[in-house]
Amino acid sequence: MAWIQTVDETEATGIVKEEYDAAVARAGRLYNIVRLFSVRPNSMRAFVELYKVVMHDPESPLTRAQREMIATVVSKVNHCHY
Repeated sequence: MAWIQTVDETEATGIVKEEYDAAVARAGRLYNIVRLFSVRPNSMRAFVELYKVVMHDPESPLTRAQREMIATVVSKVNHCHY
């Protein structure tokens, strides 16, 4: 498995701290997919905004459950372990 440098929660400042705190508020914990963007704060913010639109847009023709199922299948096909 690859090792990718990330910003630890205890060292996060600025945009990274804001996004870490928001992620914990949303999901109850900080998932690695969010951490992956921590060394590029502007990319992190853009990723989180895209995620929120894709997964939480009330105007989507798909239900939240359908979107989660698609994400699960894609992760399985990609051999993603989280």
